[in-house]
Amino acid sequence: MKLIFLGPPGAGKGTYSQALVEELGIVQISTGDLLRGAIKEGTELGLKAKEYMDAGNLVPDDIVIGLLKKRIEKEDCKNGFILDGFPRTVPQAEALEESGIKIDKVINFTVTDELIIHRLSGRRICSKCNAVYNINEGCVPQPEDKSKCDDCGGELIQRDDDKPEVIKTRLEDYKQKTEPLIDFYKEKGRFAEVNSTQEVEKILDDIREVLKEI
Repeated sequence: MKLIFLGPPGAGKGTYSQALVEELGIVQISTGDLLRGAIKEGTELGLKAKEYMDAGNLVPDDIVIGLLKKRIEKEDCKNGFILDGFPRTVPQAEALEESGIKIDKVINFTVTDELIIHRLSGRRICSKCNAVYNINEGCVPQPEDKSKCDDCGGELIQRDDDKPEVIKTRLEDYKQKTEPLIDFYKEKGRFAEVNSTQEVEKILDDIREVLKEI
């Protein structure tokens, strides 16, 4: 089962992926993690990627897809995977299609801009252990003290990209570059949408219904 999860930042793609990987016996693949891992290991593709990143340039799609192909050859991907964060653009989706990696289903998570801003602006990270919390109403996990980590007592801080003005910029970038993927995958006939404004368990149930079609 080879899946792509689409949706704006704050739609919950990572949360739903984590909940499903164990249940389905598949893995979640982040291309950002792949790049960092390849650079750390000093692989040929990793070193090429590092050259672009050190120069402040985007890593070419062929390098990213090369890393992806190597990753899905591993034993833990035998039952499938969820791609989270790739492709981000139509050219990347086209390159993925041309690579021979067949995707069974693309699930797009729909959510309002207002709810995204509410979710992300409340996110706080522990300055010591990196535990993640959310201080806004209706969001989880809530810390007992909005200024301190429940686990280690470290100060809870807000990342710059979780500030409302930055979130709005990220959403505009998503709409311009990534939303066109919706029409791209609709034309392929492998597309489904799930309402991401519901309770998490209801969203997971809706995903399971979509996966029955595969």
